[in-house]
Amino acid sequence: MEDQNASSEASQLDKEIVTLKKQAISLRKQLQIQCSTILSSASTKRLIQSQASSPAIGGRRNRPSDAAASKLSTRLTQQHAYMQQCIYRISAPVTSFKVRDPDPNAVDGGHVLGLRFEVMSRGQFLRPYYVMLNRPYPGSRHLRVHRHTVPPAVLLAGLAARYLSPPSSSRGRESESSTGQDLDRFVRTLRREIVRYHNRLGVSADLRRRLGLHDRNAKDLSPNALVEVAIADIEAKQINFTWADDRTGRLVMDDDGRVVNFVVFARDGRDWEASQDIFAKHDTIEEVSRKLEEYMEASAREEED
Repeated sequence: MEDQNASSEASQLDKEIVTLKKQAISLRKQLQIQCSTILSSASTKRLIQSQASSPAIGGRRNRPSDAAASKLSTRLTQQHAYMQQCIYRISAPVTSFKVRDPDPNAVDGGHVLGLRFEVMSRGQFLRPYYVMLNRPYPGSRHLRVHRHTVPPAVLLAGLAARYLSPPSSSRGRESESSTGQDLDRFVRTLRREIVRYHNRLGVSADLRRRLGLHDRNAKDLSPNALVEVAIADIEAKQINFTWADDRTGRLVMDDDGRVVNFVVFARDGRDWEASQDIFAKHDTIEEVSRKLEEYMEASAREEED
């Protein structure tokens, strides 16, 4: 009995430690946001600059305050540089640059045109995606995708075939006008597809956070409690749901993350009643989330009664 009580207390302490660590991470993020907000204001900038440039009283400076003012001035300069970088990344989501392929046998003397794609999610910049282009066709200025870091969910090969078609070898250089490439449309379309993909990922993440997940082995779960919400395909257009009673559901989205359909399957076939309770035509993802919450809460109340 004592061993069980000790094990229960240890488990409770572990849970409290995990909770405190999560709170500490959240508080550190809030502190960083508050500091950045204060340093970004014009009044704070003027105050720090005025104190840094003010003359010392009696020809002497108080060393602790002097060190603090210097530290604040340095932090202000870093914040200003960071703000400029963010503004540039927001206003110029696609940038181009030239690089040199170190391979001595590279085509076109190793000249490579690089494209950098910026993406934001939940107010934060993600790791940029890169597409490298070269000119492998002799006597032609046509471009071809050389290397890239675009996720597999984005059909880069199809976009390249549509907007960066190779020259026709049968008619030589004179045929370039008939098989012209449109680099501008290629870049715009590619970035739109990348943003769409991340929007769909965001929909799935928001849905998981709002609904929450439960331990499948818990004894007090109602049959309508969700135990799993996960992306079901590489393009993040479908989300799979699993309930405690082993029913499964599938939410289907379009390219822009709008809900197209939602179906629920039981052991003996499709659960039409649950499907109609959770989804109606033209419902948004927020409405589907709300109906799922209401569906689970209604089941829990019925069991209590």
